[in-house]
Amino acid sequence: MHKSCHCCGLIHAVPKLEVGQIAECTRCQSTITRPGADDRSSARTAAAALGAFFLFWPAILLPILQVERLGHRSASSVLIGTFELISHGSWFIGGVVLLFSVVFPLVKIVMLIELSLLNLLHKKHRSLTYHIMEYAGKWSMMDVMLLAFLVMLIKLGNMVHFEFGPAVIAFVLCVAMSLFASMSFDPHSIWSEDE
Repeated sequence: MHKSCHCCGLIHAVPKLEVGQIAECTRCQSTITRPGADDRSSARTAAAALGAFFLFWPAILLPILQVERLGHRSASSVLIGTFELISHGSWFIGGVVLLFSVVFPLVKIVMLIELSLLNLLHKKHRSLTYHIMEYAGKWSMMDVMLLAFLVMLIKLGNMVHFEFGPAVIAFVLCVAMSLFASMSFDPHSIWSEDE
């Protein structure tokens, strides 16, 4: 089996390791692999991706903010808010929010679940899935949207009364789980099973 060092990129021929053995890079002495590392990485990724998937739905469907301005109170979820933007003629803004805060994050999470847990696709297709997931992940803006909410709360704090809706906790946890799943995923695991 051949593996590249995650630190310096040097490719090594790694023999089958016994329990307790570690393969180290000859150039930078970083740990390349150890027995069971791929299984642990896949399990961590799958757990975090499943957590993100289950938290995603309350994060976009439940009210995220309750706003009171001049005696008028309103509450809206991320998904309903985007459809309201589209229905009021803001097609571009509504489409951008829908695409980058709902569609791309969901695609990224579902593909992480496929790559780390389900393995329904052939290796060639899993490679394509990984590349699509990487591309969708770059455009996934749930974390940016969370920061936008926080900046809005700070800037408009005294003019408008805000209360967090029940979706905020699910939203924050979904972002954290999605980031952890992405960080813990090892792309070598796509090919390592048959080697």
